[in-house]
Amino acid sequence: MAADRLPDFFLIGAPKAGTSALHAALAQHPQLHMSRVKEPKYYMCGDSPPPAYKGPGDAHSNREWIWQRRRYLDLFRDVPAGVLAGESTPFYLYNRDARRRLAVDRPDARLVAVLRDPVDRAYSNWMHLWTDGLEPRGDILEAVAREQQRIDAGWAPFWHYRNVGMYGRQLADLFDHFPREQVLVLRYRELVDQPSQALDRVFRFLGVDTADVAAIPKDNSRPFVRDGARVRAIGPVIRAGAAVGQFLPPEVWRTVSRPLVAQLHRGGDESRPRLTPGQRAFLLEPHLPDIALLEELTGESFEDWKTYRDGGTFSSRTSAQSRVG
Repeated sequence: MAADRLPDFFLIGAPKAGTSALHAALAQHPQLHMSRVKEPKYYMCGDSPPPAYKGPGDAHSNREWIWQRRRYLDLFRDVPAGVLAGESTPFYLYNRDARRRLAVDRPDARLVAVLRDPVDRAYSNWMHLWTDGLEPRGDILEAVAREQQRIDAGWAPFWHYRNVGMYGRQLADLFDHFPREQVLVLRYRELVDQPSQALDRVFRFLGVDTADVAAIPKDNSRPFVRDGARVRAIGPVIRAGAAVGQFLPPEVWRTVSRPLVAQLHRGGDESRPRLTPGQRAFLLEPHLPDIALLEELTGESFEDWKTYRDGGTFSSRTSAQSRVG
């Protein structure tokens, strides 16, 4: 049996900022091995079962966490010599305990943090849960207004629409535990607008050869589902089923729920509604001091986050570029 080994590098965040696409792209590099399970969440647990999160679908999701050390080490058991091992759990950047556990267990690891405009990220996060029938509020402003109430009630980090995007405070703490040269801060827009250059930056940071990798896959966007009678009928069924699903193996619930989610998505719009300037201003305002801290920490300008624009997914941005070209 091969000697136990831990990952050499981690994609640590942020959620809905292209980590799934980057994971898939890096997995194509011959000198890199990405864990076959994406988002094992091991360092969020510390060899203990996941917290008993209470949001819709949380109990079911908790069953997919790999929190036992033996199971985690097995993810990297067959990595060949000379190949770097990596995993991606986009909540490591957000989770304070995960940052500390990583520093203790793998102090020499290299960390990649992909940062997305916090308003666009929150909107995409809300959209993900809404279109899967788990988010009960059809208005992102209303959902964000309930965030602290949900946190207090024990909902999982994926429901923390606003707090997950407070990158400045997260990086400030991370830099207290890791040398800055071991952390690559990448912009989501780099992955979207200049994917080849972005991948080359990651390869150089990891110390592997530049390689011809197929285009970064599209992000896992979903059709937008407008509020209405069908949503109000199917959504509660999905949320109730997710509660029951905690007692079933994850693959069983996914199979059972797939037709319901497909029915919910039927007739959905591939283009999501744009946030109005007023909505964006409301969502942005709490982030302004944190963006200032982020600029101070990185020495980069994030002025583009402070102005109104549509944002967009990989697919919508790429489509728009092809029309311009």
